[in-house]
Amino acid sequence: MFIDPACLQAFVSDIFVAAGSAREEAGEIAEHLVVSNLKGHDSHGVGLIPAYLLHLRQGAVFPNRKPKLVSDLGAIVVHDGDSGYGQPIANAVFAMVGERALTTGVVVSALRNVQHVGRIGAYGEQLAKKGLLSIHFVNAVYAQACVAPFRGSDARLMTNPICIVAPIGPDRPPIVLDFATSAIALGKVRVAMNKGVEAPPDTLVDHKGQATRDPRQLFVDPRGAILPFGLHKGWGLALVAEMFGGALAGGGTQASPDKPKGLVNGLFSIVIDQKRVIGDGGYFADVAELIDYVKASPAADPAAPVLVPGEPERAIAAERAAGLPIDETTWREIVAAAQSAGVAAPAI
Repeated sequence: MFIDPACLQAFVSDIFVAAGSAREEAGEIAEHLVVSNLKGHDSHGVGLIPAYLLHLRQGAVFPNRKPKLVSDLGAIVVHDGDSGYGQPIANAVFAMVGERALTTGVVVSALRNVQHVGRIGAYGEQLAKKGLLSIHFVNAVYAQACVAPFRGSDARLMTNPICIVAPIGPDRPPIVLDFATSAIALGKVRVAMNKGVEAPPDTLVDHKGQATRDPRQLFVDPRGAILPFGLHKGWGLALVAEMFGGALAGGGTQASPDKPKGLVNGLFSIVIDQKRVIGDGGYFADVAELIDYVKASPAADPAAPVLVPGEPERAIAAERAAGLPIDETTWREIVAAAQSAGVAAPAI
């Protein structure tokens, strides 16, 4: 089925208002989720609504919380998310960090104790609008790990994304490199299960460490695991993301025997004003030349030209502007979650 993005966003906002959020907070959550679907990241889109409301009922997340400033050393800023919804908390933190970076030239930001923040690229895009580059390392602490170490057979970490967003000129959209350090995002495994399709090859193992393409193995005991991408390379990046996003940000790691309720993220970010490094003009000109150079490589398949990070999402968003595809299982789960909050689904 296909759903109008504006209609879906209004529906999602109503759900979170009914669940206790102020309209502004509900709107931020709804916009983030729907835009994730719009850009093709269904794993971080509206399919998360049932989990978010479950975490609310479990007392893991609290509506209308604001980030708490733990320490401010000018170019080093630490916030605590106070168990609030991740999207509005992170929006507020990076609004502050972005303004600070324009003054100091660089900011190291740590955000801990915040519920699931969603698609990390959204915050990099927010900063890029100010002309700022950003690098983000993210961990998650959850009751059930889902990613096995390289050469391991059971899950020890979460999907621990790393994100780098860089503006490339005032009239060009930014480079957005945003990826899980696992071979596939956990949400994409859930989407595959809901659609009744297999996961891609070489992404999953069962509880015995044997290769499988059955996405149900991740959600039914005894549980399997997702593999790191790129063997030891992805595993190394996942471990670093856990160290920086968890231990360095101060929110703990998946190794802790005492797991919090819900899914708690930690973010360690570096935000840079490129003008303070190289001055006006030079960076954008060199990057534009570089991008034109690499994209001029003759395509091995004429139907699949060379792209730079962020272009696939923009192409998908253009295709989906008239209607977002939602599989029937996911839609039923969303409708049931909405009804539990007292909100009727729109006619589609």
